Amino acid sequence: MLRGLAWAAAQGHGALWARGSGSLAGVLTHVVDLRSDTVTKPGPAMRHAMAEAVVGDDDYGEDPTVRELQAKAAELLGVERTLFVPTNTMANLISGVHSHPLPDLPHGTLDLAELERLIIRGLGSPYHPVCELICLENTHSSSGGRVLPIKYLRQVHLLARSYGVRVHLDGARLMNAAVALRVPPARIVEHCDSVSLCFSKGLGAPVGALVGGPKDFIEDAWRLRKALGGGMRQAGVLAAAALVGLADTEEVLLRDHQNAQRFAKGLQELASPVCSVDTPVETNMVMVRVDGLPPEELCRRLQAVSADEVAQTGHAVHVLLFPWTKRSVRAVWHRDVSVQDTELALRKWAFVLRQLGP
Repeated sequence: MLRGLAWAAAQGHGALWARGSGSLAGVLTHVVDLRSDTVTKPGPAMRHAMAEAVVGDDDYGEDPTVRELQAKAAELLGVERTLFVPTNTMANLISGVHSHPLPDLPHGTLDLAELERLIIRGLGSPYHPVCELICLENTHSSSGGRVLPIKYLRQVHLLARSYGVRVHLDGARLMNAAVALRVPPARIVEHCDSVSLCFSKGLGAPVGALVGGPKDFIEDAWRLRKALGGGMRQAGVLAAAALVGLADTEEVLLRDHQNAQRFAKGLQELASPVCSVDTPVETNMVMVRVDGLPPEELCRRLQAVSADEVAQTGHAVHVLLFPWTKRSVRAVWHRDVSVQDTELALRKWAFVLRQLGP
């Protein structure tokens, strides 16, 4: 369903972009892209690092920039080894297994009693699969970027160990979680057996992720990366971008979190019956509940620019975002959305809500 909603929104975005890419009544249009933190563009420092990267054949283990990234990431995450891979999907890929999704609690956590029940169910039973791996996501995207508490991670890991089960952390936005908790990322990862980290979301790199864990685990991962077509050659060009993204993580992500919180507070102050923020904003995501019209319609109105908008606000603003569910939209802040962009997005939202009436 979500893919269908996103596709529909993308079609509307393309048409509106073409129509409003110039100016309206002499006012230049301004685009605030809140669809995802994957839409960032490499800045000058990142592009320079990519252009100047020292490279070699990483498939032979000879790329010095990739080796530097992997070593720095291993130290940062507190793991023995890491492996640079093209995408976080590859870093999380599990094949040849039976998966059993559990419903999320409001904070993005799992019911530990239910988790233990399912683990026990497979022990010695010829009718149920044996649980060998628990997968968690931190931050938790569907819960609006919520951060999994360290106490909870510790509880999951202790439960897993007592039954001989491993824990993998999908840490696509792990650095957001670390910044929000004000702890080194290794404090989070110490409660997991393996971890992934994405460089092309909040860290702003164009491509790349890594998987981390024990030495023998990473040796197996290297073989699987090759089998999946992820053996890259002069990958230092990409690793250089990831290194730049890591260098300014705390400053950039903290600003993203503050902008998201500023927006959520402003939207709540509008006191509209159409849009509300019911989920605490802990990182760079704001989940907006939509009542009274389809989320697709709200997205269309936020993308559109009219003469009335310019007359009333003095600005022509496209706010780009996707529907998330049938009754919500998700807005995501990133390094390409400034304080000014956040204010413009809030003004545009206020204009649209006024147009919708009381």
